[in-house]
Amino acid sequence: MANLVASKKVEGIDPAKITVTTATDGNHGRSVAWGAQQAGCRAEIYIHEHVSQERADAMAAFGAKINRITGNYEASLAACKDDAAAHGWHIVSDTSWAGYREMPLDIMAGYSVMGREAIAQMQGAGPSHCFLPIGVGGMAAGIVAPIWQHMGANLGKMIGVESYMSACFLESIEAQTPSLVDIREETLMAGLSCGEISDLAWQILQPSLDHCLSITDDAIAPLMAGFAGGVFGSGTIEAGECSTAGLTALVAAKKDPALWQKLGFGPTSVVLLIGTEGATDPALYDQLVTEGRQK
Repeated sequence: MANLVASKKVEGIDPAKITVTTATDGNHGRSVAWGAQQAGCRAEIYIHEHVSQERADAMAAFGAKINRITGNYEASLAACKDDAAAHGWHIVSDTSWAGYREMPLDIMAGYSVMGREAIAQMQGAGPSHCFLPIGVGGMAAGIVAPIWQHMGANLGKMIGVESYMSACFLESIEAQTPSLVDIREETLMAGLSCGEISDLAWQILQPSLDHCLSITDDAIAPLMAGFAGGVFGSGTIEAGECSTAGLTALVAAKKDPALWQKLGFGPTSVVLLIGTEGATDPALYDQLVTEGRQK
């Protein structure tokens, strides 16, 4: 959205006559809706049937028209593509496919800020292990890229984390080519509920990730409660469902001596966990934190 400045005219075009569109589980669509509002253009946001109403309302609050599609994320993306082609809308997607790369590349460049900031905060030393939540893979690839550029041949172990209900990267690694997973059950980690890896993300993640782990939803509520209660030694953190993925995988690995050894952990390991989601659905957040405190 950086190129859609908030002026009344952009090269003689009235922004009000421009429509941007995307498919989303909530977070990316919210940023597109906000950007459209800032630029003065229209936004058509496509969500699937399992996206919570609170996430839909948050996007609608920025003036976006919300289109709810029967099926999963891939169904909402297909509808978005079809309607964009029919109406001449501009797709602003964080996933890429053949012939559509420029916008997802810009979005990945934005995600790379987190990788650069992590390196700076570690005073130039890279992590020995980094747990990366993977949906379509754009965020994970955007974070890996600057770490890889900084560490080169000394790149630490980059570890992908997915829900077992939508483990498209794990399936793609096993097939040795990007593969579609037909999502039949939705994880609580809505932002990770994507059935197909972005082509751009695949090109970065396939050669750089050492391991890919899939996780269940069991630990989400307790870890959200732990973050909220400040029990992990870094103060109170508002961590949404997706923000628990890395710690879930780390804790599960610690309980499995063979996996712990295979991942190469030791007394000097430096672990980087990525969590970029707060209470994006406040009602669900409160519900899960309450449940987590009872477990």
